[in-house]
Amino acid sequence: MSDLSEKRCLWLALAMIQGLGNIAIKRLLERFREPEMIFKASLAELCEVEGIREEIARSIVKKRYSGDPERELIKAEDQGVRIITYNDPEYPVLLREIHDPPVVLYIKGKDIPGNRTFIAVVGSRNSTSYGQKAAEKIGQGLARRGLGVVSGMARGIDSSSHWGCLEGKGITIAVLGTGIDVVYPTSNRRLYDQIAEKGVIISEFPMGSPPVPNNFPIRNRIISGLCRGTVIVEATKNSGSLITASLALEQGRELFAVPGSINSFKSTGCHYLIKQGACLIENADDILEALGMNYPSVPKTDTFREMMPEGMDDAESELYNIIGDYPVHIDQIARDGRMNPGEVSSLLMKMELKGLIRQLPGKMFVR
Repeated sequence: MSDLSEKRCLWLALAMIQGLGNIAIKRLLERFREPEMIFKASLAELCEVEGIREEIARSIVKKRYSGDPERELIKAEDQGVRIITYNDPEYPVLLREIHDPPVVLYIKGKDIPGNRTFIAVVGSRNSTSYGQKAAEKIGQGLARRGLGVVSGMARGIDSSSHWGCLEGKGITIAVLGTGIDVVYPTSNRRLYDQIAEKGVIISEFPMGSPPVPNNFPIRNRIISGLCRGTVIVEATKNSGSLITASLALEQGRELFAVPGSINSFKSTGCHYLIKQGACLIENADDILEALGMNYPSVPKTDTFREMMPEGMDDAESELYNIIGDYPVHIDQIARDGRMNPGEVSSLLMKMELKGLIRQLPGKMFVR
C-alpha cells in the first residue's frame, strides 16, 4: 500500500471510531494535526481535548472501528471513487468553514472546482409542474452564467435543478444521503450517470450505506455548506428543505425562495421564508444581483426555453398550452379551447395515455 493510501486508511479509521463525531474529530485535529498523531496519543492526552469522553478516548486507543478501513478504501478505488479528507488542498474551502464539516468525502466524477460559485437549489420531492419548471429554469440560468448548482438528487425539485444545470452545460454537485455507490431513488439512475460523467457526486457515508431516513437531514448541511446561497423551490412548512434553509442561515449563507400560488399548499414554506426575510427570486439574475455578482457578457434575460413535448397534433398542442402548471378543470379547458366537452374528454384521455398530462381528482388536469 502506498503512503497516500495508508494516510487515507488512517482518515477512514478515524471516521469509523464508534461514537466519535465530526465536531470532536475537528477538535482532535486542532490539537494533534493528523490522524496518525491522534492514534499515537495516550488516553490522558486524548481526554484533555474538549468533548472527548474517556469512553471515546479508549475506543481511539483500542482502535474500535465500525468497519474495516483498508477494505473500505479498496472497495472505493475499485469503483472509481476518490476519497478526499479535511486536510487535503482540494477539500472545498466553504465546506471547511462550517461547524461540523465531514472529515472524509467520497467523490465520483469531476473534481470540485475551487474557483466556482455554487448555489443550492432544493425543494419538495412531491413537486408540481410549476415547481419543477422553476427549478430547471433557475438551474439552467445559473449554469449559463458560470455558476454551479448543488442539490440532493431526490425526486422533484432536486432532480429538476440538476437537469437544468446539465442542460445549461454547467457543473452540478449531487450530495447523497446514501453510500456513493447507492443510487436512490433507483428511478434516478440516468441522472446519477449523467452527473457522474459531467458533474460531481459526493457522500460522507461509507460505501453501500442504504437510504436510512436520518441520513438525509445530516447531509443537508453539506448541500448548504458548499454554497454561497440556497434557493428553496416549493416547500411546505414541515418540509425537510426548511432544515436546509435553517442550516444555510446558521452557516452565514444567503437564503432565497421562489414564490408560488397562494392556493398552493406546496408553497407555504417558501412564503413563510419570504415573510421571515428570505430574498424573493424569480430567476438566476435575481440571485446574481443579490450576491453582488455581475456577468456583463450574459444578457439580462433568462435564456431558459421550455421544450414542448414531441408527438402532439395541433389539437393536443392547443390543449397542452391551455393546461398549465396548476390544475385546471375540464370545463375550463373546454371553454378556453372552444371545444365541446366530449371532444375535450377524448383528447385529454389520449394525452394522458401519452404521458403528457395527469388527471387529478375532481376532473382536474395538470401537465
